[in-house]
Amino acid sequence: MRSEPDSAPGAAPPNEEPVAGDQPSPAEPETDTGGEVDSVAAVPATPPVVDITDLDWPAVRDRVTAAATRAYLRDVVERMETLLDRDGGPRLLFDADRADANDKAIRVGQLEADAPLWIIGDIHGDLLALEAGLEVVRTTSPASGPAPRLVFLGDFIDDGGYGLEVLLRVFELILDAPGSVCIIAGNHDEALHYTGAGFSATVTPSDFSDFLNANLAHEWITRAGKLAVRLFSVAPRALFLPDGLLVTHGGFPLVDLHADLRESGNWNDPRYLADFTWTRAHPRARKKMPNRTSRGSQFGYEDFAAFCDVSAELGRPVTHMVRGHDHVDQRYEIYPAYAANPVLTTVALSRRLPRETFGPYERVPTIARWVRGALPQVYRLCIPAAMVRDIYPDDDVGAGEPHAIDAAVGEPT
Repeated sequence: MRSEPDSAPGAAPPNEEPVAGDQPSPAEPETDTGGEVDSVAAVPATPPVVDITDLDWPAVRDRVTAAATRAYLRDVVERMETLLDRDGGPRLLFDADRADANDKAIRVGQLEADAPLWIIGDIHGDLLALEAGLEVVRTTSPASGPAPRLVFLGDFIDDGGYGLEVLLRVFELILDAPGSVCIIAGNHDEALHYTGAGFSATVTPSDFSDFLNANLAHEWITRAGKLAVRLFSVAPRALFLPDGLLVTHGGFPLVDLHADLRESGNWNDPRYLADFTWTRAHPRARKKMPNRTSRGSQFGYEDFAAFCDVSAELGRPVTHMVRGHDHVDQRYEIYPAYAANPVLTTVALSRRLPRETFGPYERVPTIARWVRGALPQVYRLCIPAAMVRDIYPDDDVGAGEPHAIDAAVGEPT
């Protein structure tokens, strides 16, 4: 399998074409410092973007089958319930770094330099993009050495597609290697609740909760929904990596909270956790005034720089960030205005969602690979357009095979 690089904004052209499986980057991994914060460059580098074209697409397509996934629904749900119930919890990736069991803004002590760390943004039921991403992780990982690790940036559900199947696949990944998977809750995940009589959501679209309520008589679908609520409720909202990378779904505590954050140092204040999950990046603005009538306030590049200053004062230096949340047309964006403190947005969506009005139907989903001291390296998954259309007919609903979902249209609230 070969990959051809593009030049990402701010990146120098590579000297040679990287091959998938290599780790082309301007910043080579260094030996960890035993939990100490790494020494990082003033401005993290931007590795070249890698296009993945020659993947085993028929094999990927064969895995995107709702009936086959549901065949092991009961087994996966029962095993996942057992995992969450065990003493000490599920022991997912980075759980050992939590200050306590309720810590959701985790300062990661150290990272193995030779263990690949992959970051997968918003999926929204896109089982095709998820399976393509997992195939890239599998085929680019060395046969020997530490197993690859996965960090999901949240928003597994809603917007049509295969929400249940995506959850089951993620559960399966956790069951296979709990210590290799980290789940960050997105706003759609956090918004899902079980009331005792049914499911509800505090976000639109919320078609996954509608699907669960339509299947309350199906014991194992209902139990899968309850598992999702349970997992998302304890999932982290942010990771502070030792090389200065902030990993989150949306953003960071906005400027009107900085004085309180400096005074309290309590990263788990619900207001801060909400901003990690809900805030949005403005691609060009210097500053944005927080709008506390909405959880989706925007931030600008000077706002992020101010947060980096606060975080450093509190012993958690941040120099750059990777996030999801914003469904950018190219499925990744590196904002030129944020050159001093780079920000990468990456989402794994192979189709235009019903609430996305413009642009081509077939998209190129992205995943990213952690590179010490640099922005994560973007991998574009060039799925054949005919395959995207086969899995997701352009009917403004999403998947052709699975559950009938009422795809609500509208911006998240």
